[in-house]
Formats: sequence, structure tokens, C-alpha cells
Amino acid sequence: MTLADKVTASRLILAPAFFVIYLCFKDAWTVTALWSIFILAEISDLLDGQIARRRRESSAFGKLFDPFADTLVRVTYFLLFTMDGILPVAGLAIVLWREFGILFLRNLMLRKGVTMGARWGGKVKAVAYMLAGVFALLASSVRRLGHPELLFSTFRFTAIVVYAASIVLALLSFADYLREYRKADHEGGEGGTIGMH
Repeated sequence: MTLADKVTASRLILAPAFFVIYLCFKDAWTVTALWSIFILAEISDLLDGQIARRRRESSAFGKLFDPFADTLVRVTYFLLFTMDGILPVAGLAIVLWREFGILFLRNLMLRKGVTMGARWGGKVKAVAYMLAGVFALLASSVRRLGHPELLFSTFRFTAIVVYAASIVLALLSFADYLREYRKADHEGGEGGTIGMH
């Protein structure tokens, strides 16, 4: 594995750590721990691509590994926030359907010898996912710290609004990837890379 891949792999450890701490402990200390894990995961998402480009270590494996790690982290966040009553169940269902749909398209493209990496639509969606996670974690944090319910409700409402926007962006990006797949299928080309995230 390249250095960039190792940075990406750190998210495979951070996601379960976030899950265990969030689910098993409700004490005030968890706020610091959860925010530390959240920030480290998001920083690693920014760094791995930059490292790969600067070291010229971009690879087909990395183009698939990075979005896989991102999906694992974000689905972990959204699952926990849904279980905690901060985010709606319907939103999680749509996110999962979209991500499984992307996985299916990616596998279809691999059969054609084409690797699907990150596209701009996917990157914008990823930022929106991250912002939804920020506001949902703020809502969770103020509740864990015993702050007034009004503050929790404000952050929860904001998280839901941003979450809804991120889902719209996710569906739009899926439509973009589907168009790229149909284009590649129509052209019948073999080999190469198509952006996907």
C-alpha cells in the first residue's frame, strides 16, 4: 500500500471507534473523543488525495479504496445519528440505496476494465455529507453536555436541512454517474478511468 492508501485505511479504524464510543458511552468525555475522531477522519479524506498526487502514487486501487472508506465513515455517522433520533430514517434509506447503486455501477464498469474514481458531483456531495455530520454531531454534543433543549433542537433542525440538501446532491451525482456509465457502455470502450465518488 502507498502512503496515501495508508492514510485512507486509517478511516477503516476511525469509523468503528466512533461507532463504539458513540453507542456504548453517553458521558461528557465522549464529546471530545467523538469530535477528535470525526475531525481526524475528515482530515484524512482531504490528505490522501493530495498525498497521492504529490507523490505521483495515484492508482486504480486508490481510486476505489478512497470512496469506499468515505462511504464507510459517513454511513457510520448517519446510522448512529438516525438511531439517536437526530436524523430521519428515510434519509438514511436513500443514502444507502444511492451508495449501493454506485457500488453496483462501479462493479459493472470494472467488468469493462474501467475504474471509476471521484467526480466533482461526488466531491460536492461528500462536502454536504460532512456538513450534515457536523451539525448532527453538534446536536448530539449539546445533549450529552446537558445544554438547553432549544439549542439541541436548533442544531438538529439545521442538520436535517443540510442532510436533505446532501441527499439531493447525492441523487444528482448518481444520475451523472449513470449517464457516464451509459456513455461508456454505448461506446464499448475498454480500459481507462471515470470519476466516481
